[in-house]
Amino acid sequence: MFTGIIEEIGVIAGITRGKKSSVLQIKGEKIFGDLRQGDSVAVNGVCLTAAKIQGNTFYADVMCETLNRSSLGSLQTGGRVNLERAMAADGRFGGHIVSGHIDGTGRILEVNRDDNAVWYRVGAPEQIMKYIVEKGSVAIDGISLTIARAGKQDFSVSVIPHTASHTVLWERSPGSTVNLENDVIGKYVEKLMGTERVKKDTNGVTMELLWKAGY
Repeated sequence: MFTGIIEEIGVIAGITRGKKSSVLQIKGEKIFGDLRQGDSVAVNGVCLTAAKIQGNTFYADVMCETLNRSSLGSLQTGGRVNLERAMAADGRFGGHIVSGHIDGTGRILEVNRDDNAVWYRVGAPEQIMKYIVEKGSVAIDGISLTIARAGKQDFSVSVIPHTASHTVLWERSPGSTVNLENDVIGKYVEKLMGTERVKKDTNGVTMELLWKAGY
C-alpha cells in the first residue's frame, strides 16, 4: 500500500521490450536507503516489484495487463518518473490509501496558473469518472490529490508549487497521458451495496432512499 506522497523523481535508465511485456531499469537515490529485492515501488503510480537491484538502479518486470492499463508502455529511456516505496507500518499517512493498481489513464486537457497554484483539468473515461467526487481523492501518476471540481467527463485539481516541482506533474501539458487510480473506498462501497445480502439486510436501502433521507 502507498500514500501518494512522492519520495523522489527517478530516471528510466533502460528498457527491454518483449512481445507483450517489458523490463524497466529505474535509477534513483532516496528510495535505495532500505530498498530490498522483492520490495514494491510505485512508478508513476503503478505498483512494481524490484526484481533485481544493482547500486542505485532496480529492475522491474511489467506485464501485458499493466502496459495496457497504464502509460508505462510509452516510457522512453531518459524519461523521469515519480517513485514511492510501499508505506512502512510506522510511517505517516500523509496522502490517502493508494494501492498502485491503476484503473486507467486520463488526458490533461488544460493547465492554468492561479496565483501560487496550478490547475490541471483532466479528461477521463466513464468508468473512472463515476468514482470522482468533489473534495474526494484521486491519484494522478501516483500523486495523492484532492478533486477540486468534478464534471461529467473531466475533473480538476489545484496543485501547490511544492507538489508540482517535486513530481513529474510539472512536466505535464495539454495532451499528456496520466495514470489514474480512484479512491478504493468508493469501489468497495459500490460492490457491497450491490450484493444480495446487503439488499436483504437493509430492507431495500438504495442510494435514492439515502439521498431523500438527507445522507
